Amino acid sequence: MARKKRRLEPVTVAATETKPTGRYKDEFQSTVGSKVEEFGKSLEGQGRNILYGIGAIAVLGILIWIFYAWSSRSNASAQAALGKAIETSQSAVSETSPPAGTPGKTFKTEKERAEAAIVEFQAVIDQHGGPAGEKAKYFIAVNKMYVDRNAAIGELETLSKGSDEVGKLSKFALAQAYANDNKLDQAAALYSELNGMADPIVAKESISVALADTYEKQGKKQEAVNVLFDFVKMASEAKDVDGKAVPLSSTATAAKEKLTQLDPEKAKELPQQTAEFDPNSLF
Repeated sequence: MARKKRRLEPVTVAATETKPTGRYKDEFQSTVGSKVEEFGKSLEGQGRNILYGIGAIAVLGILIWIFYAWSSRSNASAQAALGKAIETSQSAVSETSPPAGTPGKTFKTEKERAEAAIVEFQAVIDQHGGPAGEKAKYFIAVNKMYVDRNAAIGELETLSKGSDEVGKLSKFALAQAYANDNKLDQAAALYSELNGMADPIVAKESISVALADTYEKQGKKQEAVNVLFDFVKMASEAKDVDGKAVPLSSTATAAKEKLTQLDPEKAKELPQQTAEFDPNSLF
Protein backbone atom coordinates (compact mmCIF):
# COMPACT_ATOMS: atom_id res chain seq x y z
CA MET A 1 0.00 0.00 0.00
CA ALA A 2 1.29 3.44 -0.89
CA ARG A 3 2.51 5.57 1.95
CA LYS A 4 -0.10 8.06 3.10
CA LYS A 5 0.92 11.66 3.55
CA ARG A 6 -0.73 14.05 5.89
CA ARG A 7 -2.66 16.80 4.16
CA LEU A 8 -1.66 20.12 5.61
CA GLU A 9 -2.77 23.61 4.96
CA PRO A 10 0.10 25.94 4.28
CA VAL A 11 0.94 29.02 6.12
CA THR A 12 3.35 31.53 4.67
CA VAL A 13 5.46 34.17 6.32
CA ALA A 14 5.25 37.82 5.52
CA ALA A 15 7.14 38.91 2.44
CA THR A 16 8.87 41.70 4.31
CA GLU A 17 11.24 39.29 6.00
CA THR A 18 14.78 39.18 4.64
CA LYS A 19 17.60 36.76 5.09
CA PRO A 20 20.60 38.24 6.85
CA THR A 21 24.01 37.58 5.43
CA GLY A 22 26.70 35.72 7.27
CA ARG A 23 24.12 34.15 9.54
CA TYR A 24 25.02 31.58 12.16
CA LYS A 25 24.21 28.11 10.85
CA ASP A 26 23.90 24.89 12.78
CA GLU A 27 22.28 21.49 12.76
CA PHE A 28 18.81 22.91 13.38
CA GLN A 29 18.97 25.27 10.44
CA SER A 30 20.38 22.58 8.16
CA THR A 31 17.58 20.20 9.09
CA VAL A 32 14.70 22.64 9.05
CA GLY A 33 16.00 24.64 6.09
CA SER A 34 15.78 21.67 3.75
CA LYS A 35 12.24 20.94 4.93
CA VAL A 36 11.23 24.55 4.33
CA GLU A 37 12.48 24.28 0.75
CA GLU A 38 10.54 21.06 0.20
CA PHE A 39 7.44 22.64 1.72
CA GLY A 40 7.74 25.70 -0.49
CA LYS A 41 7.80 23.52 -3.60
CA SER A 42 4.69 21.70 -2.41
CA LEU A 43 2.77 25.00 -2.23
CA GLU A 44 3.20 25.88 -5.90
CA GLY A 45 -0.18 26.33 -7.53
CA GLN A 46 -2.07 25.72 -4.29
CA GLY A 47 -3.71 29.12 -3.94
CA ARG A 48 -7.23 27.77 -4.43
CA ASN A 49 -6.63 25.03 -1.88
CA ILE A 50 -5.46 27.64 0.61
CA LEU A 51 -8.54 29.76 -0.05
CA TYR A 52 -11.11 26.99 0.26
CA GLY A 53 -9.41 24.73 2.79
CA ILE A 54 -7.81 27.11 5.24
CA GLY A 55 -9.50 25.45 8.22
CA ALA A 56 -6.99 22.70 9.01
CA ILE A 57 -4.37 23.21 11.72
CA ALA A 58 -1.03 23.95 10.09
CA VAL A 59 2.04 22.38 11.62
CA LEU A 60 4.52 22.06 8.77
CA GLY A 61 3.87 25.60 7.58
CA ILE A 62 5.19 26.97 10.83
CA LEU A 63 8.63 25.62 9.94
CA ILE A 64 9.03 28.63 7.66
CA TRP A 65 8.58 31.00 10.57
CA ILE A 66 10.90 28.96 12.77
CA PHE A 67 13.58 28.96 10.08
CA TYR A 68 13.62 32.71 9.57
CA ALA A 69 12.85 33.86 13.10
CA TRP A 70 15.30 31.62 14.94
CA SER A 71 18.06 33.53 16.68
CA SER A 72 21.70 32.57 17.12
CA ARG A 73 21.22 33.47 20.76
CA SER A 74 19.70 30.03 21.27
CA ASN A 75 22.25 27.33 21.97
CA ALA A 76 22.97 24.72 19.34
CA SER A 77 21.82 21.75 21.41
CA ALA A 78 18.39 23.33 21.98
CA GLN A 79 18.05 24.07 18.28
CA ALA A 80 19.07 20.53 17.35
CA ALA A 81 16.59 19.03 19.82
CA LEU A 82 13.76 21.20 18.53
CA GLY A 83 14.66 20.36 14.94
CA LYS A 84 14.63 16.64 15.75
CA ALA A 85 11.19 16.92 17.36
CA ILE A 86 9.89 18.81 14.31
CA GLU A 87 11.19 16.04 12.07
CA THR A 88 9.28 13.50 14.13
CA SER A 89 6.09 15.57 13.90
CA GLN A 90 6.41 15.51 10.11
CA SER A 91 7.31 11.85 9.70
CA ALA A 92 5.46 9.71 7.19
CA VAL A 93 2.25 7.92 8.15
CA SER A 94 1.70 4.50 6.60
CA GLU A 95 -0.22 1.37 7.50
CA THR A 96 2.58 -0.76 6.13
CA SER A 97 6.25 -0.88 7.05
CA PRO A 98 8.49 1.12 4.72
CA PRO A 99 11.12 -0.65 2.60
CA ALA A 100 14.39 -1.39 4.35
CA GLY A 101 16.75 1.55 4.26
CA THR A 102 14.01 4.17 4.01
CA PRO A 103 15.25 7.27 5.86
CA GLY A 104 13.28 8.81 8.71
CA LYS A 105 10.62 7.45 10.99
CA THR A 106 7.26 6.02 9.95
CA PHE A 107 4.11 5.85 12.07
CA LYS A 108 0.92 3.91 11.51
CA THR A 109 -1.41 6.75 12.52
CA GLU A 110 -1.29 10.52 12.91
CA LYS A 111 -2.17 10.09 16.57
CA GLU A 112 0.80 7.78 17.11
CA ARG A 113 3.08 10.27 15.37
CA ALA A 114 1.72 13.18 17.41
CA GLU A 115 2.23 11.31 20.67
CA ALA A 116 5.86 10.59 19.79
CA ALA A 117 6.45 14.21 18.78
CA ILE A 118 4.89 15.54 21.98
CA VAL A 119 7.33 13.49 24.05
CA GLU A 120 10.26 15.01 22.16
CA PHE A 121 8.92 18.56 22.37
CA GLN A 122 8.37 18.12 26.11
CA ALA A 123 11.99 17.03 26.43
CA VAL A 124 13.03 20.32 24.79
CA ILE A 125 11.07 22.19 27.47
CA ASP A 126 12.45 20.10 30.33
CA GLN A 127 16.09 20.01 29.19
CA HIS A 128 16.53 23.40 27.53
CA GLY A 129 13.68 25.80 28.25
CA GLY A 130 14.19 29.34 26.98
CA PRO A 131 13.09 30.34 23.47
CA ALA A 132 13.26 26.74 22.25
CA GLY A 133 11.01 25.67 25.10
CA GLU A 134 8.43 28.36 24.27
CA LYS A 135 8.29 27.22 20.66
CA ALA A 136 8.02 23.61 21.82
CA LYS A 137 4.89 24.54 23.81
CA TYR A 138 3.25 25.72 20.60
CA PHE A 139 4.19 22.51 18.79
CA ILE A 140 2.84 20.40 21.65
CA ALA A 141 -0.49 22.23 21.47
CA VAL A 142 -0.96 21.77 17.72
CA ASN A 143 0.12 18.12 17.86
CA LYS A 144 -2.36 17.50 20.66
CA MET A 145 -5.09 18.17 18.11
CA TYR A 146 -4.61 14.52 17.14
CA VAL A 147 -4.57 13.26 20.72
CA ASP A 148 -6.86 15.41 22.90
CA ARG A 149 -8.53 18.20 20.98
CA ASN A 150 -10.08 19.90 23.99
CA ALA A 151 -6.75 19.99 25.82
CA ALA A 152 -5.05 21.32 22.69
CA ILE A 153 -7.53 24.17 22.35
CA GLY A 154 -7.11 25.00 26.02
CA GLU A 155 -3.35 25.24 25.63
CA LEU A 156 -3.68 27.35 22.49
CA GLU A 157 -6.05 29.70 24.32
CA THR A 158 -3.41 30.20 27.01
CA LEU A 159 -0.55 30.67 24.56
CA SER A 160 -2.58 33.02 22.36
CA LYS A 161 -2.72 35.57 25.18
CA GLY A 162 0.95 36.37 24.61
CA SER A 163 2.06 39.18 22.32
CA ASP A 164 5.23 37.47 21.08
CA GLU A 165 5.66 35.25 18.01
CA VAL A 166 4.35 32.16 19.77
CA GLY A 167 1.30 34.11 20.95
CA LYS A 168 0.49 35.29 17.43
CA LEU A 169 0.99 31.86 15.91
CA SER A 170 -1.21 30.37 18.60
CA LYS A 171 -3.93 32.91 17.77
CA PHE A 172 -3.92 31.76 14.16
CA ALA A 173 -3.99 28.07 15.09
CA LEU A 174 -6.75 28.73 17.61
CA ALA A 175 -8.78 30.63 15.01
CA GLN A 176 -8.45 27.65 12.67
CA ALA A 177 -9.64 25.31 15.42
CA TYR A 178 -12.62 27.56 16.18
CA ALA A 179 -13.50 27.69 12.48
CA ASN A 180 -13.36 23.90 12.25
CA ASP A 181 -15.68 23.68 15.25
CA ASN A 182 -18.07 26.15 13.59
CA LYS A 183 -17.39 28.74 16.29
CA LEU A 184 -17.31 31.37 13.60
CA ASP A 185 -17.67 34.45 15.79
CA GLN A 186 -14.60 33.50 17.83
CA ALA A 187 -12.65 32.59 14.71
CA ALA A 188 -13.52 35.84 12.94
CA ALA A 189 -12.53 37.88 15.99
CA LEU A 190 -9.07 36.30 16.11
CA TYR A 191 -8.50 36.51 12.37
CA SER A 192 -9.59 40.16 12.41
CA GLU A 193 -7.22 40.92 15.28
CA LEU A 194 -4.32 39.32 13.42
CA ASN A 195 -5.27 41.08 10.18
CA GLY A 196 -4.99 44.42 11.94
CA MET A 197 -1.49 43.77 13.27
CA ALA A 198 1.53 45.35 11.63
CA ASP A 199 3.50 42.13 12.11
CA PRO A 200 1.24 39.13 12.71
CA ILE A 201 4.08 36.66 11.86
CA VAL A 202 1.73 34.62 9.66
CA ALA A 203 1.52 36.18 6.20
CA LYS A 204 -1.34 38.59 5.68
CA GLU A 205 -2.54 36.65 2.64
CA SER A 206 -3.17 33.56 4.77
CA ILE A 207 -5.00 35.64 7.35
CA SER A 208 -7.03 37.58 4.78
CA VAL A 209 -8.36 34.54 2.93
CA ALA A 210 -9.15 32.81 6.23
CA LEU A 211 -11.02 35.86 7.49
CA ALA A 212 -12.94 36.26 4.23
CA ASP A 213 -13.86 32.57 4.24
CA THR A 214 -15.13 32.87 7.83
CA TYR A 215 -17.17 35.98 7.03
CA GLU A 216 -18.75 34.21 4.07
CA LYS A 217 -19.73 31.25 6.28
CA GLN A 218 -21.30 33.72 8.72
CA GLY A 219 -23.38 35.15 5.90
CA LYS A 220 -21.46 38.43 6.02
CA LYS A 221 -20.95 38.73 2.30
CA GLN A 222 -20.01 42.41 2.25
CA GLU A 223 -17.37 41.95 4.94
CA ALA A 224 -15.90 39.06 2.96
CA VAL A 225 -15.89 41.16 -0.19
CA ASN A 226 -14.13 44.04 1.56
CA VAL A 227 -11.38 41.81 2.96
CA LEU A 228 -10.77 40.11 -0.39
CA PHE A 229 -10.79 43.44 -2.24
CA ASP A 230 -8.24 45.03 0.10
CA PHE A 231 -5.98 41.98 -0.12
CA VAL A 232 -6.09 41.65 -3.91
CA LYS A 233 -5.77 45.41 -4.43
CA MET A 234 -2.61 45.49 -2.33
CA ALA A 235 -1.23 42.47 -4.19
CA SER A 236 -2.06 44.06 -7.55
CA GLU A 237 -0.22 47.25 -6.63
CA ALA A 238 2.90 45.52 -5.29
CA LYS A 239 6.21 46.42 -6.93
CA ASP A 240 9.57 44.72 -6.89
CA VAL A 241 12.87 46.46 -6.07
CA ASP A 242 13.08 47.71 -9.65
CA GLY A 243 9.64 49.24 -9.50
CA LYS A 244 8.05 46.61 -11.73
CA ALA A 245 4.68 45.05 -11.00
CA VAL A 246 4.84 41.79 -9.08
CA PRO A 247 2.69 39.05 -10.66
CA LEU A 248 -0.20 37.88 -8.50
CA SER A 249 0.54 34.83 -6.41
CA SER A 250 -1.66 31.76 -6.76
CA THR A 251 -3.36 32.73 -3.50
CA ALA A 252 -4.07 36.27 -4.70
CA THR A 253 -5.34 34.93 -8.02
CA ALA A 254 -7.73 32.57 -6.24
CA ALA A 255 -8.87 35.43 -3.99
CA LYS A 256 -9.53 37.57 -7.06
CA GLU A 257 -11.63 34.80 -8.59
CA LYS A 258 -13.58 34.47 -5.35
CA LEU A 259 -14.13 38.23 -5.20
CA THR A 260 -15.41 38.19 -8.78
CA GLN A 261 -17.82 35.43 -7.83
CA LEU A 262 -19.12 37.29 -4.76
CA ASP A 263 -19.26 40.80 -6.24
CA PRO A 264 -18.42 41.15 -9.95
CA GLU A 265 -18.87 44.93 -9.89
CA LYS A 266 -16.50 45.41 -6.96
CA ALA A 267 -13.93 43.20 -8.68
CA LYS A 268 -13.95 45.61 -11.65
CA GLU A 269 -12.56 48.31 -9.35
CA LEU A 270 -9.31 46.39 -8.90
CA PRO A 271 -6.26 47.91 -10.61
CA GLN A 272 -5.39 46.06 -13.78
CA GLN A 273 -1.89 44.66 -14.05
CA THR A 274 -0.21 45.14 -17.41
CA ALA A 275 2.77 43.18 -18.66
CA GLU A 276 5.83 45.40 -19.01
CA PHE A 277 7.82 45.26 -22.24
CA ASP A 278 11.18 43.54 -21.91
CA PRO A 279 13.51 44.46 -24.82
CA ASN A 280 15.64 41.41 -24.07
CA SER A 281 12.71 39.20 -25.06
CA LEU A 282 13.33 40.14 -28.70
CA PHE A 283 16.71 38.43 -28.74
